[in-house]
Amino acid sequence: MQTAESSFENLRKDFPILKRTVRDNKHLVYLDNASTTQKPNQVIDAITNYYQNHNANIHRAVYALAEEATQAYEETRDKIAKFVNIKDRQEIIFVRGTTEAINLVAYAWGRPHIKEGDIIVTTEYEHHSNIVPWQILTQEKHAKLEYIGMDDNGELILDDLDKLIATGKVKLVTFSLMSNVLGTITDAQKIIEKCKAAGIPTLVDGAQAVPHMKVDLEKLGCDFFAFSGHKMLGPTGIGVLWVRKPVLETMSPFHGGGDMIREVHKYETTWNDLPYKFEAGTPNIADVVGLGAAIDYLTKIGMDNIREHEVELTKYAIEKLSQVKGLHIYGTKDISKRGGVISFNFADVHPHDVAQIIDEEGIAVRSGHHCAQVLMERLNVAATSRASFYIYNTKEDIDVLVNSLNIVAKVFKL
Repeated sequence: MQTAESSFENLRKDFPILKRTVRDNKHLVYLDNASTTQKPNQVIDAITNYYQNHNANIHRAVYALAEEATQAYEETRDKIAKFVNIKDRQEIIFVRGTTEAINLVAYAWGRPHIKEGDIIVTTEYEHHSNIVPWQILTQEKHAKLEYIGMDDNGELILDDLDKLIATGKVKLVTFSLMSNVLGTITDAQKIIEKCKAAGIPTLVDGAQAVPHMKVDLEKLGCDFFAFSGHKMLGPTGIGVLWVRKPVLETMSPFHGGGDMIREVHKYETTWNDLPYKFEAGTPNIADVVGLGAAIDYLTKIGMDNIREHEVELTKYAIEKLSQVKGLHIYGTKDISKRGGVISFNFADVHPHDVAQIIDEEGIAVRSGHHCAQVLMERLNVAATSRASFYIYNTKEDIDVLVNSLNIVAKVFKL
């Protein structure tokens, strides 16, 4: 009988890059999935097939290739709607990734709505893409950016949010559904309920969550939601912004040019219908098709199964890494409250040295501040090492990581 673990191991054959070796013929152990995921043949083939057989611009011509390309592009919009439970496909905007999505909201919604003295709230464990746009906006508008603090377990202190809401000045609350450094799964429902009661819109960065667990936007109840294709087996340079339609209809375009217009005259332009009003110029058609193939692949596996697999891997990894002398793991030990991301520091060894040494064993982990320097300041460290898992990782990968860390200990005589 095939076990769940063996079923996931069988997926590895779909990922050609996992067959290669690195660093003196060492087997590749890829543990940097929070940064970007590897691509299965099904995604690679979908992109290749588009360029070989259907390449044309979309929405603008009636010949066969153009109609085929348009259909493939728009089919992905429908797949996204089903994947994260969006009722109206017009609410789905294709962007380059989560960063562009958040910047679009800051520009097209934030500038008309944020005034002097207003408060935008984010959290201490956000990625820079969910901090910097709000810094720019609040500085421009003479508003304030405030933070929900984090306790020593890596969980948000929601009393901070209550105090900020009580000021009556909060105009937006924005947070990640899962931390890209700690793996902490945010209690989004509680935050959104608090904000709804106060009439405050919410933006959720779903870049780390959508690839790893079932996300239901209808149930979640936020107003803005963003995620990236490349973190969920899809290509780089493609992402999704979802905005609740009544909000979206009040927003002005982010970019001007072709396809976002209905008519252009010398001194006046009228905008296209949603969502095309926000998709100016020739879009990233091939990679939208690739994202559609990635969604098909994940749907076939089942997001609940993916979550179960990662819970098992994360539990195993924390148990094994906790036995390594001198290694400190950040974040909650409660597996139900974290995703497959483990950040750690190893004795007094700099994370870059750790990463470089274990790279010689074929292991790819990330070292640095992970685009989360506010969090690093909260942890009082300059950097960490980070191992992050996905569907093709195994317990054997974790064993190799632990063994390589023992080599680090020998090198530094720990």
